[in-house]
Amino acid sequence: MGYVSIPGGVLRGRRKLRLGSSCSRKHIVRCEVHREHREKYGIPTPVEGEPLRLDDLRENLVRQEETIIFAIVERAQFAMNDAVYDSDKLPVPGFNGCFSQYLLYELEKVYASVRRYKSPDEHPFCANLPSPTMPGVLEYPKTIIPNSVNVNDKIWDSYTQTILPQICEPGDDGNYGSSCTCDVTCLQAISKRIHYGKFIAESKFLEAPDIYSKHIRNEDRQAIWNELSNFKVEELLLKRIFNKASAYVQDITDDGALETYKIQPEALVRIYKDLIIPMTKEVEVDYLMVRI
Repeated sequence: MGYVSIPGGVLRGRRKLRLGSSCSRKHIVRCEVHREHREKYGIPTPVEGEPLRLDDLRENLVRQEETIIFAIVERAQFAMNDAVYDSDKLPVPGFNGCFSQYLLYELEKVYASVRRYKSPDEHPFCANLPSPTMPGVLEYPKTIIPNSVNVNDKIWDSYTQTILPQICEPGDDGNYGSSCTCDVTCLQAISKRIHYGKFIAESKFLEAPDIYSKHIRNEDRQAIWNELSNFKVEELLLKRIFNKASAYVQDITDDGALETYKIQPEALVRIYKDLIIPMTKEVEVDYLMVRI
């Protein structure tokens, strides 16, 4: 048995796959070529001549679920630490905001300088960020139309007011820097998932352009929302989140898995059901309202 390294495609790296009786080199190359046609620089990219489809997005959306779960688990190891969200309790000299916002802003300045927010699937939380200083420009696929839809202000409010109280123990453990570092990871993961609604909306628009165009011209946001909604798919999504959370957040010792969890799986399901899914659809509607 040997190993072969191939381009990671949608994984943005390189992977090693074990070659066995059920997986040939030809099969690996064929699958990898398919992935490379479907994503470029991490952006969903349909094969030339084909429309964007939900199937082009599904693998990425599933991966993002795991990113969000693990990020939330990391934040949950620290107490609520309310002081980092209150500029009166923990003021930052020369900065108009709380300590968590300060760290987020300073990190986003660095990300902006290396072109992170030039990617159509990335959205900053902070304004007044510097222009990119890195040379060169990536030609991202024009999978979605240019737009300014950004709901990160709402995501911040939902995260600090609703998500954190569900996952963190009340109190103050003094781990301010660690808590805020985890905040950045959580916020960016949740924001990326919610704003991925633009790609979802684009794929659905291309499936039924006449129906959506009619609602858009009538400025009927509720009709668009209803057309976008697929409750069967949402139920399957929530079931998958519960199953993943049950496996990933279970406490494990040398003797095996325990009947306790770092976070209750139901809490992660609520986060998706009450926040991530509705806010994703809000982004979808906002995007479609400027689609034509």
